[in-house]
Amino acid sequence: MLNTLRHRRPLISAVVGASCLAMAACGSSGGSGDSGDTAVTLITKNSSNPFFVTMQEGAKKAGKAEGVKVTTAAGKEDGDEQTQIAAIEDAIARGDQGILITPNGPGVNPAIEKARDQGLYVIALDTPPDPADTVDITFATDNFKAGELIGEWTKSQLKGEKATIAMLDLFNDKIISVDYNRDQGFLSGMGIDTKDEKKNGDEDATGSYDGGDYEIVCNEPTTGAEDGGRTAMENCLTKNPDINVVYTINEPVAVGAYGALQQAGSEDGVLIVSIDGGCDGVKSVKDGVIGATSQQYPVQMAELGVKAIKKIADGGKAPAPTEGLDFYDTGVQLVTDTPAEGLDSIDTTEGTELCWG
Repeated sequence: MLNTLRHRRPLISAVVGASCLAMAACGSSGGSGDSGDTAVTLITKNSSNPFFVTMQEGAKKAGKAEGVKVTTAAGKEDGDEQTQIAAIEDAIARGDQGILITPNGPGVNPAIEKARDQGLYVIALDTPPDPADTVDITFATDNFKAGELIGEWTKSQLKGEKATIAMLDLFNDKIISVDYNRDQGFLSGMGIDTKDEKKNGDEDATGSYDGGDYEIVCNEPTTGAEDGGRTAMENCLTKNPDINVVYTINEPVAVGAYGALQQAGSEDGVLIVSIDGGCDGVKSVKDGVIGATSQQYPVQMAELGVKAIKKIADGGKAPAPTEGLDFYDTGVQLVTDTPAEGLDSIDTTEGTELCWG
């Protein structure tokens, strides 16, 4: 049920990739895949988020099926660029044919460019780099569309009520495409005007959305972690205890935010929306913790990446972006048990069949 979804503004292609070496600093350790002439390194942002764990597992499974040696590496945490750079250097030294990477920030760009200069084919997964042509191609969710879907759903549920919004983002000290695309997709889905398309938090703090008035209480960084979501939500509640809409960059953050709302006795009547579609996240939708989430497909990203590099190594053609886009769209689907009229979605039963992690 993977639909090709068009972006209303250009997306930036992403870097994906790479490998884990025998380094103590690596967040996950190597390998899998039959030994063959083709070797690929997958480098994820971290090795704790179920999204990236699933991506690693998908790459290893694809490696076994394709006869590709897959090495995995990861940053110590979201935003850790140095460990990713070291993993790229190791992939070059090993003589790998390709790198798949979910980049932790622009600091990895020079290392990616060096890998490409050395003849490695580099694919970004999930998170496009800036600029787009830092990598050869990106396989990713349309992150703007993912945010837009949960924004449209939120708008439908409010039915004209004032939206008092907490925005729980990824960072406030790094510019990451997945961060600003999801954030601004959500706001656009609500009908709130945005300004700089690569900057979170510069929209008007108050105004009108499609249906009523809004107030944005906060844009808090979370590093994509549950504890970060809890702390961010606590900070937002100190600014305004009447928050009734919580946008979260991913589902671990949503769970942390809900914990903070529970602790404050403020969870009733609050719409929490998120992006990921992992099995734990879909269960949170079923349990009423999250109202709706946009489901993405990390296994498909990893499998397509491994197969693409194998095909190129065997003399085949390089992959092309989805028509009308500057990346290869791996699909997104809204998951909710409270469907909105005119908005395509699946329920948690179907979401569970498609979930990961």
